[in-house]
Amino acid sequence: MESILSFLFPYQPLPTRYNLALLALRMLFGGLLMWHGVSKILTLEGDPSSFPNPIGLGSTLSLYLVVFAEVVCAAAVIVGAFYRLALIPILVTMCVALFVVHHGQPFAAKELAFIYLILFALMYCMGAGRFSLDNVIAKRLYDSRLAIVDSTSAFRPEDYDKAEE
Repeated sequence: MESILSFLFPYQPLPTRYNLALLALRMLFGGLLMWHGVSKILTLEGDPSSFPNPIGLGSTLSLYLVVFAEVVCAAAVIVGAFYRLALIPILVTMCVALFVVHHGQPFAAKELAFIYLILFALMYCMGAGRFSLDNVIAKRLYDSRLAIVDSTSAFRPEDYDKAEE
């Protein structure tokens, strides 16, 4: 259970400037991806059959999965809610776009998917930061004693004050 909680709500004592940078990255690129997903919905004008079917799931289901990743998961990234779980569908979507949908096309056609893939993979590694909903959840779990604190736990409230530097 602890490893699941540590995965969902990781804690790394980082200085405030890094946490602010993570917040800015989440808001900027999460917002851009969300806009990209919403514009995808609007350009189809209610005809999901015109959406590509890159992995054989059907055009409609493919559209719903992409919209889920680019809109719903991007919103979760912006607020930092279940951050790493929300990034997984985004990373899968970008891999499919890069390696399947744009396969054989020049790099200019793959560029946006490549940039999103690299950026969101790096954001996955860094975590959501202190200014996220995950951090609020982690603090509440600790306060309610639902999490056991030990040397490997993500929940160490005494480190929250050290990260203010």
